[in-house]
Amino acid sequence: MLRRLIRHPTTQAAFARLLGLYLSLVFRTTRWTLLGEAHLAAALGPGEGAKPRPILAAFWHERLPMMPMLWLRARAAEPRLAGTRAHVLVSRHRDGRFIGDIVRRFRLELVHASSSRGGAAGMRVLLRVLGQGDMVVITPDGPRGPRRQAAPGVAQLAALADVPVLPCAARTSRVQVLGSWDRMVLPLPFARGVLVMGPPVPVDRTAPLAALPAIEAALTAACEAADAWIGRAA
Repeated sequence: MLRRLIRHPTTQAAFARLLGLYLSLVFRTTRWTLLGEAHLAAALGPGEGAKPRPILAAFWHERLPMMPMLWLRARAAEPRLAGTRAHVLVSRHRDGRFIGDIVRRFRLELVHASSSRGGAAGMRVLLRVLGQGDMVVITPDGPRGPRRQAAPGVAQLAALADVPVLPCAARTSRVQVLGSWDRMVLPLPFARGVLVMGPPVPVDRTAPLAALPAIEAALTAACEAADAWIGRAA
């Protein structure tokens, strides 16, 4: 009975609202530093009069609770993102809907798709989003892992849209690492935080899957850079 209660949509919606309010508190009480603005500019392409490229951003699932703040800070730091919307790919599974209820409050829009059902439709939606100049955000190892192993979709999408992958990560000085499959990092209030964007990873349109090792390495390197910065700042 307790399990049914926890899984009930009303209970899940209430919990998502509470977690969203908690993350808002964390974001407001954390002193954030944004690193990698030059990499964001490179992903957008030439700046003088040229229309910026759409952004395909990716990060490991474990950093998800902190990543809405990167979107908010990057949008404030880069004038060319004014008017741009960010769309997050989430699973059709109950967990995906739960995550969507949380991130929606941070000016992020949702695209529901599944690797087993509706995947092709989801890919078409994401291509349309990129085609209109907006940002797409993906966790290539979500929603269920394996941890830090990228599914092919991120490289295939980059190849079809002809855009690089912008690797991202975040970390704060006060966290709780959960015992989930991804070892999710839950930030705590009143901390220092860093938001990292790494060098964009190009994807060959004729052989997109060959870029997966480079994408995985770049996402892990972004996490390591964020962790190292926090270690020095502590």
